[in-house]
Parts: sequence; C-alpha cells; structure tokens
Amino acid sequence: MESAGTARNGSFEALSEPLWQPEPRRVKVRAPGKINAFFQVGPLRSDGYHAVASTYLAVSRYEEVAATARSGTLPTDITVSVSSASSLTPEQLASIPLDGSNLVVKAALLVADIAEKPCGLHLEITKHVPIAGGMGGGSADAAATLVACDALWHTGLSREELAQLGSELGADVPFALMGGAAVGLGIGDELTAALAPTPLHWVLVPAEFGLSTPVVYGTLDTLREAGGIQADEPVQVEAGVLAALRAGDAQALAPWLHNDLQTAAENLAPSLTAVLAQGTALGALAAIVSGSGPTLAFLAADTAHAQDLAAALGDRGHRAWPVEGPVHGAHIIL
Repeated sequence: MESAGTARNGSFEALSEPLWQPEPRRVKVRAPGKINAFFQVGPLRSDGYHAVASTYLAVSRYEEVAATARSGTLPTDITVSVSSASSLTPEQLASIPLDGSNLVVKAALLVADIAEKPCGLHLEITKHVPIAGGMGGGSADAAATLVACDALWHTGLSREELAQLGSELGADVPFALMGGAAVGLGIGDELTAALAPTPLHWVLVPAEFGLSTPVVYGTLDTLREAGGIQADEPVQVEAGVLAALRAGDAQALAPWLHNDLQTAAENLAPSLTAVLAQGTALGALAAIVSGSGPTLAFLAADTAHAQDLAAALGDRGHRAWPVEGPVHGAHIIL
C-alpha cells in the first residue's frame, strides 16, 4: 500500500503548518465531514466492537467551530451555541445538545487539562454536515474544537498530540484532524494516509432523519445471523480502491464502492433504496450509503457532471450537495 505518512492508534505524523496564532481571543476552525468509499465490517467481537477495513475521504462539506475566550475558569465557565448560519433544518439543529454531552465540550476540556491558563470559553458551532448522517459531523466539531482551543490557550500541541487527544473521543476525530484520504483498520482508529492527489467529485443527498450508528451495526449483526452469514475479520482495503484513488480515476473507483452497513441502513430506512436507484438512473457512476447512513453519496465523473446530477436530484425533490474530496483536515480560518 502506498501512503504518505502513517498513523497507528490515533497517532499521526506532525504536520508542518502552525496550529496557533499570537494572542488570539477568538479562533474559528473549519473541519470536513467524511464519506466512506469502502467499508467492510467484521463480526461482533467480545468487547462489543467490530473490526473494520475502511477508506475514508474528507469532503468539502464543512463544520465550523468558533472558540471565544470569556471570563471565568473551566470546567464551569463554558457555553455552547449553534449559529444561525447553519444550513440544517431547525428541527435538526434543535436536537443538538448544548451541555457537557456535546463532543465540543469534551474536546475543550481535554485541551484545558494540558493548558497552563485555560480561561472561560464560548463555543459556537456552525452545522453543515448532517446530524447522525454517517459523515462524522460530530467528530469534525470535536476536531475543530481541539485546534481552536490549542490556538486560544497557546498550548502548542502538534497534530500528533491533538490526534492522540481526539482518539479519546472517537475513532473519526483523528481523521477529521488529518483530512485527505486514509485507510482505517482496527475499529477505525488505526489510520494510514492514502495517496489521492486528484480530487474526485460526488453528490451528497442527506435525509430528513438520522440513524443511530450502534443500531445500524446491531441490525447488521441481526441480518447476518438470520441469513446464516459468517463474516470474516477484515484485514485490508481492496487494492482496486487505493489504485483508483491514487490515479484520481472515478470510472475505475465506481465498481469498487462498497459498504457492509448499507444493507442494514436500507433495512432500517427502506426509502433510501429508491433514492439510490434514482441517482444511478440519473447518471451517477455509482451510489453508496456513507458510513452508517442515512446520507447517500453518488460518484460523478467531474465537476460539471456533479452539478448536473445535483440539479437533477433537486428537481425530484431531494436536497443535493455537490462536493469534492479529498480535502484538508481541520484548519484555522479566522
């Protein structure tokens, strides 16, 4: 497998760009959502987890977190809000917890434990990635918060150190920090950066509802048991996926798109099946459920094809977002 930097157990090679600015009182960070171009799931393990072999792509659908210093000390003086600039529906935004259960609060407290003088904090989240949509939106929020708090409090942590902190919050957080393309093994936390120098083009179709990741995995286990299917422990991603990403060849990637969780997601939300078929009929090179769903990803040949496909899906009543990927991971924008 060709790679550009290797990571194991949430640890990455440090990147060269600086992660902090002089004397910031407010820092805004952008972090990407992700899709899974390939996702193979092993049997349920005794520890309650599943081993996976996945190819992650960071795509140009971003979350933003603005961290503003305020008076007080942590952990008590920390507040969270959701920006009116968010593009999700009011009903979806209303479901976001604004207390200590939100990953942004947990991420801030991890950095505060290391910072010499952590101050009170307000975190404003701008949501553009679907909630419980299989795109790692919450993980992107956490990754953005880690970078923002590191800059705000001058902790000077490397990307490797931030990724190690992020791994305590979930397997997708280190990838949101890293961005680009990566192979994920283990429970998704053993990441190896993959070569993907040329962005590929996709159309995302979010659902008006979310799917619980544990429920989707549990449904997969139930369907396998009912069908007498014995899943193998995944050990690697198919070589054809990596070759297509390395070549930036959408036509070559199309037949390799695969997601073991797709059957379970469609079982829980049968309406997804018709949308997948519709997108393919409208000219998508291939279609797949992203992660645990219910966001759908349609592979396009190029930018123009993605825009045309999004318009055609929009004409049929679907929200459709043209995106490209891979893109960079969490980074400061203000």
